[in-house]
Amino acid sequence: MTQRRAAYILLSLSFVLSGSAAAQTHSKVQAPINSERALTLRDGWSLQSSCKVDRPGDIISRPAFQPTGWYSASVPTTVVSALVKHKLYPDPDFGMNLRSMPGTTYPIGANFSDIAMEQDSPFMVPWWYRKAFVLPESYKGKTIWLDFGGINYRANIWLNGKQIANKKDVAGAWRTYEFNITDAALPGKQNVLAVEVFSPTEKDLAITFVDWYPAPPDKNMGLFRDVEIRTSGPVAVRFPMAVSKVDDNQKAHLTITALLKNGTNQPVKGVLKGRIEKTEFSQEVALEPNENKDVTFDPAQVTQLNADHPRLWWPAQMGKPELYVLNMEFETDGKVADMAETKFGIREITSELNANGKRVFSINGKKVLIRGGGWSPDMMLRESSQRLRDELNYVQDMGLNTIRLEGKLESKAFFDLADERGILVMAGWCCCDHWEHWPNWKPEDYVIADQSLRDQIYRLRSHPSLLVWLNGSDNPPPPDVEQTYLKVEKDLQWPNPVISSATGKRAAFSGDSGVKMSGPYEYVAPSYWMEDSLSANHPQNCSEGGCGGGYGFNTETSPGPAVPPIETIHAMLPKEHWWPIDDWWNYHAGGGSFKDIHVFTDALNARYGAANSLEDYTSKAQVQAYEGIRAMYEAYSRNKYTSGGVIQWMLNNGWPSVIWHLYDFYLRPGGGYFGAKTAMQPLNPIYGYDDHSIYVVNSRYQDAKGLRVVTKVLNLDMSEKFSNESTVEIPADGVAKVTELPAISDLSPTYFVALRILDANGNIAGSNFYWLSTKPETVEWPRSNWYTTPTASYADFTSLAQLPKVKLKVTERSERKGEDEMTHVTLENPMKDLAFFVRLKVDKGKGGEEILPVLWQDNYISLLPGEKREITATYRATELRTTSPYVEVKGWNVQ
Repeated sequence: MTQRRAAYILLSLSFVLSGSAAAQTHSKVQAPINSERALTLRDGWSLQSSCKVDRPGDIISRPAFQPTGWYSASVPTTVVSALVKHKLYPDPDFGMNLRSMPGTTYPIGANFSDIAMEQDSPFMVPWWYRKAFVLPESYKGKTIWLDFGGINYRANIWLNGKQIANKKDVAGAWRTYEFNITDAALPGKQNVLAVEVFSPTEKDLAITFVDWYPAPPDKNMGLFRDVEIRTSGPVAVRFPMAVSKVDDNQKAHLTITALLKNGTNQPVKGVLKGRIEKTEFSQEVALEPNENKDVTFDPAQVTQLNADHPRLWWPAQMGKPELYVLNMEFETDGKVADMAETKFGIREITSELNANGKRVFSINGKKVLIRGGGWSPDMMLRESSQRLRDELNYVQDMGLNTIRLEGKLESKAFFDLADERGILVMAGWCCCDHWEHWPNWKPEDYVIADQSLRDQIYRLRSHPSLLVWLNGSDNPPPPDVEQTYLKVEKDLQWPNPVISSATGKRAAFSGDSGVKMSGPYEYVAPSYWMEDSLSANHPQNCSEGGCGGGYGFNTETSPGPAVPPIETIHAMLPKEHWWPIDDWWNYHAGGGSFKDIHVFTDALNARYGAANSLEDYTSKAQVQAYEGIRAMYEAYSRNKYTSGGVIQWMLNNGWPSVIWHLYDFYLRPGGGYFGAKTAMQPLNPIYGYDDHSIYVVNSRYQDAKGLRVVTKVLNLDMSEKFSNESTVEIPADGVAKVTELPAISDLSPTYFVALRILDANGNIAGSNFYWLSTKPETVEWPRSNWYTTPTASYADFTSLAQLPKVKLKVTERSERKGEDEMTHVTLENPMKDLAFFVRLKVDKGKGGEEILPVLWQDNYISLLPGEKREITATYRATELRTTSPYVEVKGWNVQ
């Protein structure tokens, strides 16, 4: 009798999963078998250096041992994070305090992951984590499992005086561990867990921040993910997954898989059952003693796993991120041994190389332009559920659809939120440390790499937000390593595309990647992004066959530093180092080639006039960042699908920084944020720096009809030099060229292009505002390198200093909506001159701190003469405490 036998068919999936009204009523999710299945060991840990502990693990892990003088801690935490929380060291995020911490002796700007710790570092020795806890009496007679979500880097583990794992087997920052502790656990009594953690060396597959920011002196050693205890019967159910294939006619075919773990020394037979809403299916399974086995339900054999018109999961910009619940349970001897559930989305992600050999992604058969940012975790791997939600709010508010994780594979909460919000995630390994030092790998490293990928694929494969896995970052793995990775991905049924690396370097085994990582990462002129570096008049002197431009799929690139607003400089540096820029600023730049921000500053001074104060510099920096970020995203948008997508390097900062972010460490959005938000408007009118034409990009997946596009060219004094009104229709996810600006005489040195899209009712459906220079801004392609293309001649915006002062009419009102406060600000420009680059803030009362995080409908705006706009800010009402919101309005030439 075959074990792949389906039964328990209650209702056809083709009906239950359909989009009909009847299917919108979800059945209740089955409650866990008992409420004690998972016990998270979070609070009540003790932490101490092994230098101060003279007892072995078998003694430390007994109740009689008293951890006198140890530090209290909550897990997850790294060692340094716990010590900072105890205020043993000054705030490492402020100024240069990090350099005062013991063990921080590596050269400033160097990649610490590639450097050995000094022998006198307090983190060269192992540190002890100890936790005493009582297991419920009900755990008796059950199989008891101990799970570690992440240990950096090695560990010896004891429970109740018994060693259950050693550092030879527990090695690898991105591995997860589950131990059967049934024989060592004491249900109904006090238990003691002791973990001796060893920091990673420069020759370990650990965690690196590359050149993003510095690293703490412990290299993030510790228990940096949750520690949990679970129970089951003789067999545990793990990692349930539903893989979808979606036909052109919107019919879906689901393949269901779960991992079964026999926790006994005896063979076990039983039935694995699955349920999706009201549809049930099952098959008989036999497990050998202590066997782990993936069990699969194939839609070719289980007919009810084929669904007509199910509710599909889409990225937020394409539709609704619909989720289902998959329940799996294993039954033996008439009893349920274990159950597991997961949320999943019915969607299929594919990719292909276009006619130019560049990668383009599709979801459920529809192309999607990837527009995202690179994720930067907290420097000390501190987790905050509130901050995570706030950051993903920012991602969605800007209109981004993707986050890239380079090696830093986030918590389950991160992926759950991405699933729910409809945010795509690019995941993969990191560059620039032992992960890509393949010639130096030891036999152990191959095992750790294999197991790390296996653990992460199991963990991530069920999340519909996962777009792709990259087996390498700055380099494709050598054939033996790549084939190992590909086998793991095949064996574990990774449902999404796999790319050899984030670069355009050809992999010896799998061939072309279809993506590029050609930079830049440093300041480039906005016009750079719309020039085709692959054309004949540009030299091919970059390693990937071209130096950038908004073509192909760029997995990481940036228009350079992101100097934050003045309030952030005040928060991150002591007053004596606010101005002028000095080495304290540079410490908060990057590493390697990015140890200072002189290229950005030179451009700012040349283009906008030499900055003479901190306020002047940070204000001009917002203008320049807005320009650059907007130009980058708009170039890739205009060129879809000759371009497949772009990842801004980076999205955020894990410590206070003056480079690479769209919002800063304090969650303060600056000019770059709103440049991105403008570029991501669903209907966006765009000025082409290359051909002086006006385009409209439709990012909606429906046709846009009856639109009127108004184009005005204005001098500095607001005199109109050109005007055009065109009616356009743009197909879904399409681009239309509207008009080409003619040669215009008598333009002021700085002039403006104002663009408006009006719908059929005359309402504004999109707008954009450009400041341009009659002095050509050109780039020096022959001098390009991997991180920048120098500017040959700068634009001249110094005449912006001649704008007359403008006094705006400002009114505001606030209202409470649930847990949010909404402040509506009405701005009116009654003057005959432009109000340029106006910034709005909401403070905690007059003279109080700025309320953060905050979602502004728009900001850093320019108002034409007579223009009136209402702009809304949304934020948590609790941020006000006992104060009332106070609105600040500042601008380039605003009184």
